[in-house]
Amino acid sequence: MSRRAVVIGAGLAGMLAASVLSTAGVDEVIVLDRDELPEGPEHRRGLPQGRHAHLLMAGGLAAMEELVPGVSLSKRLLAAGAHEISLSSGMLARTPEGWLRRWRREGPVMLTCSRALLDWTVRAAVLEHCPVEVRKAAVVGLTGSAGRVRGVRVAAVGGDTDLDADFVVDASGRGTRVVTWLDGLGLAGVREHTVDSGLVNATRVYRVPEGAERFPLTIVQSDPYVSRPGRSAMVLPIEDDRWMVSCGGTRGGEPPADPEGFLRYTLDLPDPIVGRLISGAEPLTDVHLSRSTSNVRRYLEKSSRWPDGFVVLGDALATFNPAYGHGMSVAAFGARVLGRELERAGHLGAPGLARRVLRGAARSADPAWSMAVGQDVLYPGVRGGRPGAADRVVTAYTRRMTRAAAGSFAAASAIWDVTSMRTPPSRMFHPGAVLAALAGSPLAPLTGPPLTPGEREVLRGLDRTGV
Repeated sequence: MSRRAVVIGAGLAGMLAASVLSTAGVDEVIVLDRDELPEGPEHRRGLPQGRHAHLLMAGGLAAMEELVPGVSLSKRLLAAGAHEISLSSGMLARTPEGWLRRWRREGPVMLTCSRALLDWTVRAAVLEHCPVEVRKAAVVGLTGSAGRVRGVRVAAVGGDTDLDADFVVDASGRGTRVVTWLDGLGLAGVREHTVDSGLVNATRVYRVPEGAERFPLTIVQSDPYVSRPGRSAMVLPIEDDRWMVSCGGTRGGEPPADPEGFLRYTLDLPDPIVGRLISGAEPLTDVHLSRSTSNVRRYLEKSSRWPDGFVVLGDALATFNPAYGHGMSVAAFGARVLGRELERAGHLGAPGLARRVLRGAARSADPAWSMAVGQDVLYPGVRGGRPGAADRVVTAYTRRMTRAAAGSFAAASAIWDVTSMRTPPSRMFHPGAVLAALAGSPLAPLTGPPLTPGEREVLRGLDRTGV
């Protein structure tokens, strides 16, 4: 008997889920999205954070490579102009505890490019290698019952229509209406938790100045420990010889949208390096603002009843403050859970399959949720959470580890492994990491960014600020 799966959302989570379903032998996989999808790597309305900085961590990239057969996504992205950045040596990072050193030893890498390029590359690879159909359509509900979802209801001129399916995946992102849809099936009472630091992102794209093509990724991180709004900025190399410059400020410290205010914001950070760099670079766009940044966790896996044939993945399940760079990786982890559970079950109609996928996806999202919320609750004016005793203990330990990482390769390695999502946060409590944190940095703190002589000359040549 022919089997059909419907995926709601053609973003990263949706296309990865479609690839998994197609690879598992589902006869027909249909992806529905309300947007008219662009022909190339262009921004689209349904991705509110698409214009801002995105980091594809090593753990997430490894998961994506597993999920799309017959192609190396990393090779495609690099060929299209993405950059491979070493966390150990390829970036300048000022943390709340000071500047991190750059080490000659190997560490995990991440890829940087525009979100538009990443989404388009994944979508093109899936459509090229998998029999997946993408349709423009707005889903307005689920069909079926509290025991089993039988398809989706789609908005249409002259009245809604039903599209039957043996399996439905909601990967519709931050704007999901899954709680309303479940309520329509008689499944009410889903618990949701929102933690909102009020973060506003402001991003402007610049042409990379001649001679600065190899200048490292540069970030001045926000400081959640000083009882003031968090303020940060990043210079991110992306495709087509461009810098994506993103500022972020929590409630009370929001970056402005005017060009002069944007530059002033970067110069007023604890270190003005971002402002000094961009003061001599040619802007290519206006400043784009986004306020869609809250952490939202829908505890669907804890519902007392769950319908067979329906799974929720990606931002529709757990949405993170994008400042931490974990959302794309978590979406890939959820799709990987779907693939593994499908392989175990053998077919889409297996009883309890959907619930097992949902629980596995939730477990893969929980570490990222803990890391994001554990920091966001420290900012003044946060809504939806306050730090408890356990949070304060973890915060104190994290600060000590970060301070040690300024001059300890062992401490820095632990932080890289966790932030790159190659290992769970428990890595920070392995004996070697604990010893490194307790011992502290064997080297004196850096008084400025660890620039090479050539990079220092580039910075000096670009600086128009006189700072």
